[in-house]
Amino acid sequence: MSKVKEAINMTRDEVQAAIEEYPVAILPIGATEQHGHHLPLGVDIYLAEGISKRICERTGALLLPALPFGYSWVWRDIPGTISLQQHHVEAIIKDVAHSVNRYGVKTLIIVNGHDANNASMKYATRELTDELDMNVVYLFYPELESMMAKHCESKTWHGMIHACEIETSLMLALKPELVNMSKAVREYPEKPALYGKSSISLGQLSKSGVYGDATLASKAKGEKLLESFVEKMVELVNSVSENSK
Repeated sequence: MSKVKEAINMTRDEVQAAIEEYPVAILPIGATEQHGHHLPLGVDIYLAEGISKRICERTGALLLPALPFGYSWVWRDIPGTISLQQHHVEAIIKDVAHSVNRYGVKTLIIVNGHDANNASMKYATRELTDELDMNVVYLFYPELESMMAKHCESKTWHGMIHACEIETSLMLALKPELVNMSKAVREYPEKPALYGKSSISLGQLSKSGVYGDATLASKAKGEKLLESFVEKMVELVNSVSENSK
């Protein structure tokens, strides 16, 4: 594995040399929002950045600074939450893409740690296709359901993960000092009939902020999940970056 090329710690000359050697950049994006009483607000940032660093180690891609804010409307009343409007997240992604493309990046990989950013990534990528001669790929926990079935004991809350076994396990593997398992809980809130069809939000349903079973999390599970996600993402990055050389 090679040393991670972190753009924020490099000089302009080092960045130029890195791009000339391998014109691929990775942008981690996350959110600053509640993740129950046992996890920090920065879970989505830490996970996106941690996965991105491992992808960079194995590919030689340039690591861009992580975007720490996302679309977090559902938690907007909880202290510490910072929420951008959905179209602002999309605009920031596009601005980053236009910026790095100007000095030679041919492929931008967006690694997301926050489910609600997925729509912004999708539509930004579509618009960029018509604006730039550059590959843009967006990734969010590939094959999540099968990975969870293989490595975890609990089920998702209607296909969604939040402060649950999977995120808590990943945090135990990446940032164990920020996890307080004595406060971890299991909660599967009832899903109202109008959820997803009205303004009823996650912030109104869960008492703990957990959607799933965080009590079953472990570092061992997190390390297996992390390796599985990274391995799959590296395959995807390599497949698209072949066109960037």
